[in-house]
Amino acid sequence: MKSYVSLVLLDGEVFSGKGFGAPCPRADELRPGSTDRKSAGEVVFNTGMTGYHEVLTDPSYTAQIVVMTYPHVGNYGCNDLWSEIGPEEAIQRSPIKCAGMVAKSLYQGPIPEGRVTLDAFLEARATPLLVGIDTRRLTLALRDRGAQQGVMIQTKDPRPTEIELKLVREYLRAFPPMEGCDLTTEVGTEAAAVFQPTGSPHIVMVDSGVKMNIVRELVSLGAKVTVLPDTVTRDVLTAAKPDAVLYSSGPGDPAVLDEQIALIRSLLGSLPVFGICLGHQLISLALGAKTYKMKFGHHGLNHPVRDELTGKVFVTTQNHGFAVDEASLPDDLGVWFRNANDGTIEGVYSKSVNAKCAQFHPEAAPGPHDSTWIFQSFLDAIPARS
Repeated sequence: MKSYVSLVLLDGEVFSGKGFGAPCPRADELRPGSTDRKSAGEVVFNTGMTGYHEVLTDPSYTAQIVVMTYPHVGNYGCNDLWSEIGPEEAIQRSPIKCAGMVAKSLYQGPIPEGRVTLDAFLEARATPLLVGIDTRRLTLALRDRGAQQGVMIQTKDPRPTEIELKLVREYLRAFPPMEGCDLTTEVGTEAAAVFQPTGSPHIVMVDSGVKMNIVRELVSLGAKVTVLPDTVTRDVLTAAKPDAVLYSSGPGDPAVLDEQIALIRSLLGSLPVFGICLGHQLISLALGAKTYKMKFGHHGLNHPVRDELTGKVFVTTQNHGFAVDEASLPDDLGVWFRNANDGTIEGVYSKSVNAKCAQFHPEAAPGPHDSTWIFQSFLDAIPARS
């Protein structure tokens, strides 16, 4: 054990345990209104039984503290690929996106040769880990009362004092909620990158926080993929001469991304436009729908989705806290996919322009491969060049 650490939720509930990874701040070091997102953020739970490394490096978890419902993490260590950053990893910029991680128990070794412990991986990347708490109780609290802001603090005693809790409450009251947050500026590529230059068709991916396996899946199908920052202008995008545009996954509230929505709207009808996760939400907004903040979102590797066009059900990987409001759908938008658990929209298609998108992650990594066919369906929707 390195220190006592407590997670304090906005509603005042406290979960105290042991600290690993990077040290958390003390309560008297918190500064209300600070934009520092390490150890503080929206607390969400992930239902995956594996994949803690991929969760940590997923840009969609930016500004979130992730609670792993599976009771054990660390048993296969971490791939320390960030010690030598190559062109793929450079797109995802910094290696860890989430503000912190919470788990029931931590395995510390031995681990497979060539890997590092989860504790060491987190410590080297300024990310804290809280273990030894009742993660079932915390998960039920988030399920019943909804995802909320929280902060992990280091304490001298096993539990925070009343003075420490007072300081934490002041800090959390000033901490910005996820609604209204533009987090895309903190993720994504800062420069253009091209993969498989001789491939076809040519997909321009607008990167709001892409997972590299999206690029790999498209490349494996023969496509050329040009990745551009989500600050790209229409002139720069069209100058790349794409056959289609794909908007990537990413973090934050889609409704505040006015420039991205306007660009998509300007492309509709002139180019095929596809989207994954945040991209799905942006395309829906551009086509006239609305989005809303979910109570606790979908985070995990085991979410069933039904294809409304075929009636088939498959299992998906998901990570999103916002959804498209079905009541707001214009007549032009049809529901492509629906969540089989709660009925929320998981994908839409346009009836008048070449646009289709999915809320879940067909690239998995980790997770089931049931939905990788969606990448081929995107490519099949691109008209052949005359």
